[in-house]
Amino acid sequence: MPQPDTLDPRILGQRIAEARKARGKTQEEVADFLGCSRAAVEKMKGADEQALNAAIDELQRLAEDYRDLEKLMNAPLRFNYPAEVTLTPRIDSAELAEGVALQERQRLGLGDQPVIYLRSTLEWDVGLRIFYWDLPSAIAGMYAYTADLGCCILVNKRHPPERRRVTMLHEYGHLIVDRYKPGIDYLTMAGRKPANERFAESFALNFLMPTSSVRQRFHDIVTTTGNFRVADLRRLSHFYYVSMEAMALRLEQLGLIQKGSAQFLKESKFSPREAAELLCLQPQPVNDFPFPDRYKYLAVAAYERGEIGDSDLAHYLRCDIVTAREIAAATLTSREMEPTGEESAWRLDFAKSLLSATP
Repeated sequence: MPQPDTLDPRILGQRIAEARKARGKTQEEVADFLGCSRAAVEKMKGADEQALNAAIDELQRLAEDYRDLEKLMNAPLRFNYPAEVTLTPRIDSAELAEGVALQERQRLGLGDQPVIYLRSTLEWDVGLRIFYWDLPSAIAGMYAYTADLGCCILVNKRHPPERRRVTMLHEYGHLIVDRYKPGIDYLTMAGRKPANERFAESFALNFLMPTSSVRQRFHDIVTTTGNFRVADLRRLSHFYYVSMEAMALRLEQLGLIQKGSAQFLKESKFSPREAAELLCLQPQPVNDFPFPDRYKYLAVAAYERGEIGDSDLAHYLRCDIVTAREIAAATLTSREMEPTGEESAWRLDFAKSLLSATP
């Protein structure tokens, strides 16, 4: 059988198209479909195994529904993917990933500051199809690519927002080095990680916390206060919208704090949420929708234009008809705060042209 990373994209597309048939297959067949080892998939038992198979099925359904909406509205997704990178034994994959992450930030015009609305940025500026779904807790996410659907990513909705951000970028890293090799990513992996996993992991952390920015922020704190305390670590993790553990590991990696600091925090049962409240840190924005914003806008626009009905809208938005109508109404309504302190609202006409007086 050909290896997943050498498959012709058209052949791989045919394999991904069979995702709906994955339910009921053996663990080995599911592993083959997603290009991962059987030893990994067989960790899933009972309800977790069923949830995994259902998630594989749903990723395919969501991606196809997204494409159907684009065809209906004549609005194809623009793919703006980076060039592929080939890993070689002579180059450390983690070090290579740091340079690639920096190049990618520059390509997207992001500079070296935090990207708070990461999911929207990756969806609109890169053309990734990012979905959230309930997955077994041990799974971070999964990735697949086909020529017609492009890059499709499923992120574990059960995980904290900070973890989901890392997963999005980890799967993005696989697009760069494993474009034609779909797979499942677990939170932990036994033994030494292969080069592609080390690349994806390093790419995610460097994209979220660029070296130049982190060093500058750290030195500003130390220069101002003469120290770097746990409270400073919490503020810094909030600034980059990452977990405290990830922030500590990044600072350790850069040689800015003592090795073992992240492990110490983990063992001390430190509560980042309580720390955020004590430090009066405002909550970061959270998007828990199972589908991208663009997907939602296309569905609502099709509904508003009469291309689809209530039941179709509910299907696309993965909810009941009443909730679907509420989502459509909220999407089509603009709200602003008046100088008097009162809130005003008006319905938007999605079809109205802004280039002329008529739609």
